[in-house]
Amino acid sequence: QVQLVESGGGLVQAGGSLRLSCAASGRTFTYYAMGWFRQAPGKEREFVAAISRSGASTNYADSVKGRFTISRDNAKNTIYLQMNSLKPEDTAVYYCNVVDLSTGQSNSGYWGQGTQVTVSS
Repeated sequence: QVQLVESGGGLVQAGGSLRLSCAASGRTFTYYAMGWFRQAPGKEREFVAAISRSGASTNYADSVKGRFTISRDNAKNTIYLQMNSLKPEDTAVYYCNVVDLSTGQSNSGYWGQGTQVTVSS
């Protein structure tokens, strides 16, 4: 099982940027497509972005296309989410996990603690 630790969240003004990191333990990290998800208060967790095992392919939710960029460094067992032009509606706890690249769904029963992103208007 891959263990996940998210970091990099914080408080930022609308229009600002943040870079999230997700450090994964376990030798099987490179076996999986990985993704970012987020959950706002009172809402269901939703898909944000995904990246293939090699990093060659990506998939984004429509709400973040053109603003967020997902990447990964397999040598460091880490994935990243560069978030630009942040909006108040991006406020949520952000999680990473294994993902189906095409559907954006994760069937994992394990989730890390997440990292809080708050965007002020």
